[in-house]
Amino acid sequence: MFASPSAIDQNCILTGYLGPAQLVVARRAAERLRLGFVDFQTELERRAGADQAELRLRFGEARLKMLENEIVGDLALYRGTLIHVSGAALCRNGHFELLSATGTVICLVAALDTVLQRLHLALGARYHDPRERAQALGVIRREWAVRQRVDPHDVIDTSAMDEAQIVERVAAHWRERAAVLDWRAV
Repeated sequence: MFASPSAIDQNCILTGYLGPAQLVVARRAAERLRLGFVDFQTELERRAGADQAELRLRFGEARLKMLENEIVGDLALYRGTLIHVSGAALCRNGHFELLSATGTVICLVAALDTVLQRLHLALGARYHDPRERAQALGVIRREWAVRQRVDPHDVIDTSAMDEAQIVERVAAHWRERAAVLDWRAV
């Protein structure tokens, strides 16, 4: 496959589910680490010219999987980048193996009650709609499937952390795993 990248070339592959603010946390972690940033879902929608649901409806599951494979293949060429990717996408078609060869896969998790509380705050009144809640729980279930593939040492429980603490924990964990020294004054 690939030779192990040097510390400076290591990617940080961020996955899992901690609540609706995951994309914000991923962007802030990339800024904190001074890494490039790519969000898999945003890249998928950009290339497709439509969101995932519309792409699936218009062109079918086969086109969606082909596009996902193409994007993951391209992401495997990135170096020194924080790649934010859903657990569901990471579990398909050898994507986990391909991306984990480029860096550390960090899986963010939170206790179910914490995730539900975060969803309640983000969804507001929509949280009380059983369909909205069921859809959100379905996403959580799919995202949590990736935990079986990630090294247990690379799973970070965010239940008792705020966004700033999560960013700092991700940054410290990636530096430790990638053997990168933090030369900046804190």
